[in-house]
Amino acid sequence: MITTKQRAALRSLANREEALYQIGKNGITENLLQTLSDALEARELIKITVQEYAPLTPKEAMGELTDRLGCEPVQVIGRRLVVYRESRTNKRIEL
Repeated sequence: MITTKQRAALRSLANREEALYQIGKNGITENLLQTLSDALEARELIKITVQEYAPLTPKEAMGELTDRLGCEPVQVIGRRLVVYRESRTNKRIEL
């Protein structure tokens, strides 16, 4: 569990990041989960866009991702969400 101050620091880091991943009409698939898990291991902090035609709202997608990937929710703004998970092998962000 991350603290409010840590979450604020992660939000400021996420402002500079581009949304490299998208949740589309197929929703959250096993393939997408594996891709996001690999990205979290490499980057620790990722931004995801939920497309308009996706079967989930951004808040629902955030809940499902945090449950299935074991990551921490950072923020949901509009259709973009940011998640964080500390890397086991490639620690880049010091909280």
